[in-house]
Parts: sequence; structure tokens; C-alpha cells
Amino acid sequence: MATLVSVNVGLPKDVAWNGRTVYTGAWKAPVAGPRMVRRLNVDGDGQGDLGGHGGENRAVLVYQVASYEYWASELGRDDLRPGAFGENLTVDGLPDDEVCIGDRYQIGDVVLEVTQPRVTCYRVGMRLGEPRMAALLVSHHRPGFYCRVLAEGELMAGQEVVKVADGPQQVSVAEIDALLYLPGHPGDALERALAVPALSAGWKASLQSLLAQGSAAGNTGLTGAAPPPPAWPGFRALKVTAVRDESRNVRSVSLADPAGEPLPKWLAGQSVVLRVALGPDGPPLVRNYSLSNEPGMPEYRIGVKREPMGTVSAYIHEHVKVGDLVDVAAPRGSFFLDDSSRPVILISAGVGVTPVLSMLHSLAVSDSERPVWWLHGARDGAEQPFAAEVRELLNRLPHSKSRIFFSSPGASDHAGVEFDQQGRLTAQALRDLGLPAQAQVFICGPQMFMDAVGEALLTLGFDARDIHSERFGAHSAITPGIAAAPARPPHQPEGPPGPGPNVQFARSALSAPWRPTDASLLEFAEACDVPTQWSCRTGVCHTCETALLAGRVRYEPDPLEPPAEGNVLLCIAAPVEDVVVDL
Repeated sequence: MATLVSVNVGLPKDVAWNGRTVYTGAWKAPVAGPRMVRRLNVDGDGQGDLGGHGGENRAVLVYQVASYEYWASELGRDDLRPGAFGENLTVDGLPDDEVCIGDRYQIGDVVLEVTQPRVTCYRVGMRLGEPRMAALLVSHHRPGFYCRVLAEGELMAGQEVVKVADGPQQVSVAEIDALLYLPGHPGDALERALAVPALSAGWKASLQSLLAQGSAAGNTGLTGAAPPPPAWPGFRALKVTAVRDESRNVRSVSLADPAGEPLPKWLAGQSVVLRVALGPDGPPLVRNYSLSNEPGMPEYRIGVKREPMGTVSAYIHEHVKVGDLVDVAAPRGSFFLDDSSRPVILISAGVGVTPVLSMLHSLAVSDSERPVWWLHGARDGAEQPFAAEVRELLNRLPHSKSRIFFSSPGASDHAGVEFDQQGRLTAQALRDLGLPAQAQVFICGPQMFMDAVGEALLTLGFDARDIHSERFGAHSAITPGIAAAPARPPHQPEGPPGPGPNVQFARSALSAPWRPTDASLLEFAEACDVPTQWSCRTGVCHTCETALLAGRVRYEPDPLEPPAEGNVLLCIAAPVEDVVVDL
């Protein structure tokens, strides 16, 4: 019979960590006497990051005395006390390889149902002073588990833990944890796990992605839908075959294989990276540009807006000509149109039209029957790129609707002809359009525009999972629990230049020599204030997985599961030669 050894609680607080401040509830300590357990928490307890912890499916975290004893031996520790692993309930019994998802347990008046393993997170390592801990919990099959509260009530240390129901399918906590995080994702095991009603929605979505992935490399259960691997490694020289002004400040450049061979097909919405040498002495610069023509065409076409302070965009506008050779990395990116039959809404502003224009080409060439909404904002007709091309494509789609917004129409712009509505494409304008909330949405444009449109769509009832956006610059950072600090533009790291290979951050327009004092590319990017995305920092969760456009890396430690081909796990990687990273 299992026993409740300790009830542990702790309210979120600020904790100093690696020169930053983390707001976390990982510091928990035992309490004496009875304690009320409610639907979302134990009285006196709290979580600092509700995006990754807490909620109905993660109301109570359970860990075992046997695992404490195991880690004391494995890590050579004698200071591990109940609550050190961030758990609410420390129990004698209920091992992870025997407890199953959907099992129900009663402690006093409280009834709990097991919903998922522990979330892989850097904070348990921070709490224990052991940075590897998130990976160790998975690789040693001792994660612990979360429960939802089926019956609220009081419980206290010393009470028996009584099993009152078995979970269907008998999928243990350790088994399902390994199924998501470790190599090997057999379809029959995934289907069995997905058949457990108690499994949390997040885990169901992850396992469903793995089931759809099949035998492809990488882990879409952790990264979401993944495109095919890049068609070639690094950069290859492509020939400029056409240069054309598409608007007052946007120029298109078409690129082809110098030998006349067709280029590999790409997914509508994906982008390429150009490497441009501006002079004989300076280092080459890299920039990311979306493809704007029809996937499957023998050439690639990009659209380049001339920016007032844009070194590369100015060079392309002033110097690139037909016949030039340009270094190009293979098409990549997770912003792409799928083959769903659902309605699709394509929203853009300015040169943000390029990736959604490729999607429009894809829909037109396939004679799609999908309902299509085309929404675009520009200053005026002179600054609206690809306008005639868009109109021709929309006319080929029987179920298309278009709405063009000009914020400051010119004298030659006529309402009902060149544009439909004067003003900006605002949240109110979106509400007035009566858009179908069950649609997939793809947005591209300036950051503030995409943020405003995304927020407006959420208020209109769109599912956040159906709203996709593409950023020309650096992606938004994901730094769970880290206290907000004034944003700084990417810069050279402080101190003298490092002696290592050159690291280029493609989206941040930054290049710097590697410093061996940084443990990983993630730490190096942070030292440069390049926006990053991470969670475990030990190569488990794949939140930091990023396209490696060129070069090679080494891992320390090795990842539990390698990233998809052409990608890198920043948190445990260091360069062994010059690299270009899609950050």
C-alpha cells in the first residue's frame, strides 16, 4: 500500500540565476497538518509560469521516495528532502513504471487522476543545482507525474494512497514519457497511448504529431509540423535570371541553377537565405527572404524591400543584375500551406505579401476548392507589390474573396478598383469582415502588424493553433520564467573577440567569432542579445531546435534524440567550423 509521506507547497518568488531573475514556484517545502486540495492547486501553492505548469491537467505533481533514494545514490547527494523536485506530494510507492495514465487514487477525501508525466523544464535543475536534471529525469525513466483533481478535499502526510480505478490501455508514466522524448516512436504504442481519455490535451497533440510523422527524422511531437529536410546542405551558387521592380521600393530577383537544371520544389510559404559579399575585404552577410512564386517552378523568386538603413537590400537594389551568381541556402521553414480542405485566410502588409503570394500560387495551380480570403494592407498603389499578379490568381479561384486596404491612397488609386477600403487593416476591420473562425490563417508583415492581427483573431474566436505568422527578422523569444528586461538589439558579445569559428545569426544580421567560454550556441546567442527560444537547456524538449543553414556542430552532452536533418539543438551545441544559424 502506498503512503503519502509529505505535502509540499511554495508560492512563486524571484530567484537569481545566471545573472538573471527567474519567477518560479519550484521551491516547495513540507507543511504540517491537513491541507486543502482544490481543482487547480493545493492551498498555499502556486506556479510562476502558467504556460508550462499548473492548470486543470497539471494541478498536483507527485514524486516518489524511491526516486529520491535513487538520485541520492546516482548524484552523490545527502541533502535531498521532500519538495526538492518541485512536487506537491511525496509518496512512498507509486513508481513511474507502474503508475499508468488514467489511474485514479484516493487520499483522504481527495481523488486524483494521473494525466501526464512531469514537464521537462530547466527549473528543476536550477532548484537542485544540477543543470543536467531535465535530461536525467527522462533518460533514467524517473519523471514523476501530474494529476487532475476529481474530488476536492483535505489530505495530510501519513495517509494511505488507495488506488480506486485502473487507467485504460495500461500505459505507464515512464513508458509514455519515453515515447515522446526518447528515440523510437512505434505507431502501435502511440495509438494505445492516444486511446487513454485522461491523457492531457497537450500530450495528445504531441503524440498525434509523432504518429503522423512516421519514420522521418526529428521529433514533431516536440517541434510541431516539420517540413521535409533541406534539399542541399550549406550554400550553393544560383544565377540571377531576372530583376524586376514590383513596386516603388520592392524588387524581385529570380534565381536559377547555372546549368539550367530545375531547382528542388519547396513548400508554399518557405524562405531561403542569401549570402552576399559586399566587398573583397568584409565578411559576407546573410539575409532571409521568402519565396514568392509557384512551388515547383524551375526558378526561385524573392522580393526584396529597400530599407532605409538596409545594407544588403541596398546592395541588391543597386548592384545585383542578370547573370550574377548568388550563394543561396535551400528552402526551409515551418511557415507553409498544407493540403487541408478548410477555409484559408491569407493576411499581409507591404512586402509581407511574398510568402502568402506563394501560397496563393499553390492554391491556384491546384484548382483548389477551398474558400480563400485575401487581405492585404499597403500605403497606396505605388507601394503595393505584385498587385496585378494577385488579381489574376484570385480570379482563378472560384471561392476567393479579397479586401485591399490603402492607408493613404494616391491620386491614381480608385476605390473599388485598386483598393477596397481606405485605412489600415485593423482589428475593427477584421471584425467587420465576418471571417470564418474555423479557417487556417497565415499572416506576414511588420511585427506590430502581425501581433495586432493575431490578437484580434483570438478575440474573434479563432484557435491559436490555426494562426500562423512568418517573421522576416528574429523570432520572438521564449524564455520561460525569466523576468522581463529592456530589449537590446543584437550586438557583439562583451569583451574581446573570441578565437573560435565565425557564428552568423541570419535573421539578426549579426556575425561574431565564437567564445569557448560559452557552453553552447544558446549561451552565445544570449550573450549577443539574439532572441532565442528554449525551455530545458539540456537537449530534451527541442524548444531551441533551429535550422543550421551552414557549418557543423558538436554536442555536449549528446541529445536524447537528434534534431531533424538540417537543424541544430542550440542548448547543447558548439560550432566546430563557421556556422550560419537561422536566428
